Amino acid sequence: MMIKPVISFVALSLVVLSAPALAQAASEFEQWKMQQQQTFQEYKDERDREFTDFLKKQWREMELLRGNVRDETPKPVTIPVAKPQPPAPAPVVKPKPVPVPETMPAEKPVPKPAPVPAPVVIMPIPAVKPPAPPAPAPVPPTEQKGIKASVSYFGEPLTFYYDPGFNKPLPDLLNETAVSNFWSDMSKADYDPLLEQLASQKKALVLNDWGYAVLVNELATQIYPSSRNRQALFTWFIMTKTGYRARIAYNDRNAYLLVPSQQQIFEVPYFTFDDVRYYAVRFDGGKYSLGKVYTYDGNYPGADNKLDMRLKARTAETNTISTRKLSFDYSGKHYNVIADYEKSRIEFLNTYPQLDLELYFDSSVSASTANPLLQQLAKDVKGMSEQQAVNFLLRFVQTSLQYKTDENQFGKENYLFPEETLYYPYSDCEDRSILFAWLVEHLLGLEVVGLDFPGHVATAVRFNENVAGDAITWNGKRYVVADPTYINASAGMTMPAYKNVKPGVIKIK
Repeated sequence: MMIKPVISFVALSLVVLSAPALAQAASEFEQWKMQQQQTFQEYKDERDREFTDFLKKQWREMELLRGNVRDETPKPVTIPVAKPQPPAPAPVVKPKPVPVPETMPAEKPVPKPAPVPAPVVIMPIPAVKPPAPPAPAPVPPTEQKGIKASVSYFGEPLTFYYDPGFNKPLPDLLNETAVSNFWSDMSKADYDPLLEQLASQKKALVLNDWGYAVLVNELATQIYPSSRNRQALFTWFIMTKTGYRARIAYNDRNAYLLVPSQQQIFEVPYFTFDDVRYYAVRFDGGKYSLGKVYTYDGNYPGADNKLDMRLKARTAETNTISTRKLSFDYSGKHYNVIADYEKSRIEFLNTYPQLDLELYFDSSVSASTANPLLQQLAKDVKGMSEQQAVNFLLRFVQTSLQYKTDENQFGKENYLFPEETLYYPYSDCEDRSILFAWLVEHLLGLEVVGLDFPGHVATAVRFNENVAGDAITWNGKRYVVADPTYINASAGMTMPAYKNVKPGVIKIK
C-alpha cells in the first residue's frame, strides 16, 4: 500500500526538477522565434530595399496600345420575326393487300388497323438543385491597432485597421523618385496585419481574384479619398504583396494600375512585356484613353500570379432581392415569370472589363437568382419533349426580353452575365445566348455551344432525340441551331442573314 505515495513523490520530484529546464526551453524557443521573425523581416527589408533601388532606375517610356476589339462587325439593329412553321403532315400509310389463294372463294379483305403514331419521347428533366446556403458573411470587426477604415463592399459593411505609416504624402508631379519613395514608405509600414485582414475577408466573402482586387481598390478609396494617384499606388503595393504580378505606370500627373490576366481582356489599353499583357484596368466599369506612359521592366520577387477572371465564386451576394416580371406566349398559352436579382451583385458585375465570350457562357449565377427561376420554369416544361422544352425556353428569351444593341443602350460594347440580362431593360444577341445556354444546361441537362457569326451570336443544342433543321457538326456531334434573338424561331432555324455563313464555335465547359 506504500507504493502509491512513493510513486507520487518521485513523479512530483521530476516535475519540480524539470520546471527550470522547461522554463529555459521555453525561453530558448522564444529567442529562436524572435530570431526567425527578425531574419524574415530583414529578408523582407532587403527585398524591398532592392526593389526601391530598382524603381529609381529601371523605367522606360511605353506606348499603351488600344484595347483589342473582339468583333468589329456591326450587330443587327432590327431583328427579324420568323414565320410560323406549319406542323409536318402525318405520313400516309397505305394498307398492303392481303393475298388470296386461288382455290378459296374470294373474301372481302379485312383492312389492317390504322398505324398508331409513335409516342413522343419525353426526356426526364433533371431535378432543380435545392437552394444554396445563405450568402457569405464577412468577418466580424475586432478592435486592432492602427487607423480604422470603414468600407461598404457592395452593401456589405467591412472594417479594416491600417498602420499610420500608410499616410505618406505624394507630390503632384510624378516621376520615378516619387514612385520609388512611395514604395519605400509603404514597405516600412506595418502592413502584414492589413494583409491578414484582407485575406480573411476574401475567404469569408468567397471572392475571386477580380473581387479581391476590387476590395483592395475600395479600401484605397477610403484611405485616400481625394487622391486617385495614391489609390492606384496603394492598390499596386497591396496586390504585389499578395502575390499578384501588378505594376504601376505614370505620366506627369496620373498613376495607373496595370495587371496581367489569365484570360484575354478586350477594349482595355495594354502593353506587353515578355509576352505577357498588362492591362490598365479601372474598377468602375470605365476605361482609360492613354498614350505614352512610364513603367518599369521587372517583377517584385514572389509576385507571379495573374488575375483569374473566371466568375465561379459567390461574390457580392447579400440576399437583398429585387424582382422583375417577364411574360411571353408559347403554343397558345400565356406565361408569367418572376426573375429575382440582387442589386449588389449587378453592381459588382458592372465593374468587370469585357472578357472573352467563353467566360460569360461558363460563369456562375447567384443562388438567389438561379433557384427561383429554375424552379418556376421546371414546372412549365414538365411533360414536354426535349424539342418542346428548348422551343419553350427560346420563346421565353426571344419575346419576354426587349432587344437593343449595347451601343444604343450603354454607348459601348458591354457583354452581360445572365443576371444582368434579367436586370437591364434591354439585351442583345450575345446576352440572350448566354442566358439561354445557361437555362438549357441547368434546366434540361443538354449540351450547348455558342455560335459566333460576324456581328451576331447564337447557340446550338445537342438533342438526344431526332430534331430536323439547321445544324452544325462539332467534335463528331450534331448540334441543332437555336437562336434566342430570332423572334419566334424554333430549334433548327437560322436567322436569314446568317443562313449561309459558317460560324465559329464557342465551347461551354
